[in-house]
Amino acid sequence: MTLNDSLDPENWEDFRRLSHRALDDALDDLMSLRERPVWRETPADALARLDDAAPAQGVGLEQVLAEFVRDIQPFGVGNRHPAFFGWAHGAGTPVGMVAELLSAGLNLNCGGRNHVGVALEKKIAAAMAKLFGFPATASGLFVTGASQANFHGVVMARRAALGADVRENGLQGASLRAYASTQAHGCVEQAMDLAGLGTAALRKIPCDADGRMRLDLLRAAIAADRARGDRPFLLVASAGTVNFGAFDPLEELADLAAREKLWLHVDGAFGALTVFSDKLKPLVAGIERADTIAFDFHKWAHVPYDAGFILARDGAAQRAAFAAPAAYLSRTETGLAKGEIWPCDLGPDLSRGFRALKVWMTLRAYGFARLGECMERNCADARVLAGLIDASEEFVRAAPVPLNIVCFRLKHADDAANRALVERLHVDGVAAPSLTRLDGHTAIRCAIFNHRTRSGDVEAFFNAAREAAKAFQK
Repeated sequence: MTLNDSLDPENWEDFRRLSHRALDDALDDLMSLRERPVWRETPADALARLDDAAPAQGVGLEQVLAEFVRDIQPFGVGNRHPAFFGWAHGAGTPVGMVAELLSAGLNLNCGGRNHVGVALEKKIAAAMAKLFGFPATASGLFVTGASQANFHGVVMARRAALGADVRENGLQGASLRAYASTQAHGCVEQAMDLAGLGTAALRKIPCDADGRMRLDLLRAAIAADRARGDRPFLLVASAGTVNFGAFDPLEELADLAAREKLWLHVDGAFGALTVFSDKLKPLVAGIERADTIAFDFHKWAHVPYDAGFILARDGAAQRAAFAAPAAYLSRTETGLAKGEIWPCDLGPDLSRGFRALKVWMTLRAYGFARLGECMERNCADARVLAGLIDASEEFVRAAPVPLNIVCFRLKHADDAANRALVERLHVDGVAAPSLTRLDGHTAIRCAIFNHRTRSGDVEAFFNAAREAAKAFQK
């Protein structure tokens, strides 16, 4: 295939043939996941071949596709595999793969303007507002992921606390205080940093034995801050903590936030979408009272990366925090520049991909109830694994299992042995759990998110871990 003086192919039929072959290769790769290790380290020779990443003269699509199949395709993170248990990664779907292809073909910039990409994003925001029990005045925005969405929530809370002046003149010495549990994701602390509030302004409230924020200690911290002359402004609740999937008491936190006049933000990176399941959604009772919710479609909804979302109860508050009028963003009554509210009014990005398409196609193709059923199965598999751990002689559980994450460690072994066990499983390609720290000790973390995972995969992982444990126990 050669290129003409544009970047379009000289011969479209040759390009069609190569494109079809690329799609077939991708589907074959997806269909054969179980035949391969969960993870393989990228070999040195493949990395060396990738050194020539920006040649002056191109080599053509056919060679590039061959290089992709040889040097890139086999060496991903492994999250598509049913034995990937390491982190809260979605597995993707064939529908999502097609959606990404179609989105690339359209190549829409969804920062603004009058086109279907922007309209579809608003439709999804409205659908999510309805599912979460938000009013019709709510608004939402696609972002990279929950880390960015949590940052948006902090910025909105800051604007609500200090008014419009904060956007021009900054904090001006305002002593704002925010509250989250000790099990909250680290990105909440980072968001405080990036928003200019400082990490010291975040009070970390201890949790109970189930990993839920303690209300008595939260009330005491707020009272102490007020007595010092500080200004409490934000309460961050977790819907599915990163370590083991705990849910803060959202109803009680909503009551407290209302009494104390705090902005209630829910970090629901993966747990918020339990609203897709009739069996699981009681876990997020009270979430409808939040001011903002952060969540990811690319986790438990299995949309291809990336597809984070921030949902705001009050659309006007979201615009007040981010809209930045500029002459080159002027609107018209009709035509391509039509539209009172563009996505760039709801966040800082002007250059934005068409994330809405892959979410829309996933939800339309499968329906949210089917996604919810996959979540329920993951949770059932987590209970199976917890039962195996509890009955074993080699392991002891390190935390409760409220959802789909099982944390455990070797009995009678130190932290180094637990790390070595996980490394062995990774290198052998048998399974991919991860590590965390709980109660001052290293724990093995098994997060079951994959819609392809079955109980047999969980049992095989347990048996492999038990066999590997023989080398590390004292």
